[in-house]
Amino acid sequence: MEDAALVRPPNGSPLAFTVDFITPIVDDPETYGAIAAANALSDVYAMGGDPQVALAVCGFPEGKIGSEILERIFRGGRDKAAEAGCAIAGGHTVIDPELKYGLCVIGSVDAQHALTQTGARPGDRLVLTKPLGIGVSAQAIKKQALGEAEIAAVTRVMTTLNRDAKDAALRAGVRAATDVTGFGFLGHLHHLLLGSGVSARISVERIPLLPFARDLVAQGLVPGGSRRNADYTAPHVEFGERVSGDDQLLLADAQTSGGLLLAVPAERVGTLLAELEQRGTPAHAEVGEVIAGPAGRIEVRA
Repeated sequence: MEDAALVRPPNGSPLAFTVDFITPIVDDPETYGAIAAANALSDVYAMGGDPQVALAVCGFPEGKIGSEILERIFRGGRDKAAEAGCAIAGGHTVIDPELKYGLCVIGSVDAQHALTQTGARPGDRLVLTKPLGIGVSAQAIKKQALGEAEIAAVTRVMTTLNRDAKDAALRAGVRAATDVTGFGFLGHLHHLLLGSGVSARISVERIPLLPFARDLVAQGLVPGGSRRNADYTAPHVEFGERVSGDDQLLLADAQTSGGLLLAVPAERVGTLLAELEQRGTPAHAEVGEVIAGPAGRIEVRA
C-alpha cells in the first residue's frame, strides 16, 4: 500500500521509486504538464523523501497531437520538476489512442525519517494539507461548467508541490503519511489504516473543501472514478446519520495532485498545524483521529 517503493541499497541511503501519469485535466498544455509532474512527485514527498531525478512518460495519438503541443506539455513538467529540485533526464514516448503524461521519479529518503503507511497508532491525529473537490472540479472543467476564477483556484491547488507539507511533517514528528490522489480521501485513509492495523474516526465538518465543490456535486458533476471509490470503500466505512450523500461522495472524490494525509502524535499536532500554516500549504486541517479497531475501518461523523 505504500506510495512509492522504498529501495534500500546495501551501501547508501534509501531511495523512493515511483511512476504516475494522468490524462489531460485542463486545456493549457504547460499547466497540464505541471499538474502531472506535481502529481507524480507527490508520491516521493508522501514517503518523506526529496525527488532527485525523473524520466518522462508520454503516450499520444499519432497525427492528432502536434509536436508543439507535446513540447509545451514537456516544458510544463520540466519546470515543475525543476521547482522541486528534480532533473528530468530523459524518458519514453509511445503511440497511444489517448494522451497521457507523467513521470517516473527517484528520490532520496532519510532512513531514520521515512514516512510509511505502517506507523499510525491509536491516539494519533489526522491532518490534511489540501482541500478535497478536485475530481468534481475536473469534471466541471470538462463540461465547461466552471468559471475562470474557479479554474484558477483548483489549478493552484493541483500545481502546488507537497514539499512544504512534507517538510512540516518531518519537523513535527509525523508517524505515517500518504497522499490523497486517485482513490480519494477515504480510499487512501483506508489503505493507511490497513498498513498500520488500526481504525479511524473522521469529522466531516472539519474536512477542507474547495468552496464550490458542494455545488458541483449537487449539479451531478461527479466523475465515474469517484463513484467507484465510494463503492470500493463502502464495506469499510460507517457513516453517521447526519452525513449527507453529497459529503459521502466528496470524501470519495478522486483527486489529482491532492494533499498529504498525516498521522501525528496528539501532543505534536499543534506543532504540525503551526508548521503547515507558516509554510502556507493549501490546507492545514485536523480532520480526525486514529483509534483502536479493525484494520482499515473508518467512522465518519458530522
